[in-house]
Amino acid sequence: ISDNVSLLFKLYCLTVMTLVAAAYTVALRYTRTADKDLYFSTTAVCITEVIKLLLSAGLLAKETGSVGRFKASVSENVLGSPKDLVKLSVPSLVYAVQNNMAFLALSNLDAAVYQVTYQLKIPCTALCTVLMLNRTLSKLQWFSVFMLCGGVTLVQWKPAQATKVVVEQNPLLGFGAIAVAVLCSGFAGVYFEKVLKSSDTSLWVRNIQMYLSGIVVTLVGAYLSDGAEIKEKGFFYGYTYYVWFVIFLASVGGLYTSIVVKYTDNIMKGFSAAAAIVLSTIASVVLFGLQITSTFALGALLVCVSIYLYGLPRQETTSIQQGETTSKERLIGV
Repeated sequence: ISDNVSLLFKLYCLTVMTLVAAAYTVALRYTRTADKDLYFSTTAVCITEVIKLLLSAGLLAKETGSVGRFKASVSENVLGSPKDLVKLSVPSLVYAVQNNMAFLALSNLDAAVYQVTYQLKIPCTALCTVLMLNRTLSKLQWFSVFMLCGGVTLVQWKPAQATKVVVEQNPLLGFGAIAVAVLCSGFAGVYFEKVLKSSDTSLWVRNIQMYLSGIVVTLVGAYLSDGAEIKEKGFFYGYTYYVWFVIFLASVGGLYTSIVVKYTDNIMKGFSAAAAIVLSTIASVVLFGLQITSTFALGALLVCVSIYLYGLPRQETTSIQQGETTSKERLIGV
């Protein structure tokens, strides 16, 4: 019975994460098209980190059961553990590097090339999972991972449009940047998973530790990117009820992502994110009149088939496996 309850809980978390991510994508598309005075996306990311921190603190307070125990937990695990704060600042810094490298790559590669190469973050995450967490994937699971990569590429595919504007690009720099971005994506996600599963520390404590550094990183990024305009127009310029709704969805989605990583793994998170892309696109057909193409239909089919093939994890993923398996054996699997 306990195994069935655990399975249902994992499916529930994956389903909620998928639906929230799809709703967030649709709402974000609406705010970027409906609002004449666009808000600063950099400040929205920072506010999202703040809300995730507050939500995590609230959930930790509920978990501890009393104000006294909550204060003791924060004092011991957050204020009294500078090493853990530094450890959890790594994903935030790596994600910041990833975002900047992705932007640099997009500036130096054709959109179609960027779309294809950036999806290599999916098999890269699987590779990091195998190497960093001592897990094994079967040949069929590896096949489904690459099928998912192809499916997401087709779902997001947009034909190149002719333009008279000549943009100077450096393909070598672009491919270098995309390689760094892909590696950062895989490493940061699996690193956070390893930290979560290597100790019995509360998930909400780990979230608080990470979001504290996330607030600093995103705040610095906001002022480096849009500092002059923020000073001129204000930090909350362009914020509407819809924008706050998008921020709320992003915050809830972030919390559920950490739950999914804790109780399943980063590969399943990737499959869930792919399903969210498909759902949000289908919703956009109804809400925004988006046209379904044959490319999208094929990509959606590949995503669904890959999810079916990958199936449920064949081994326990809620704790780090301590094995003597060699890297070659882990990569091949059985």
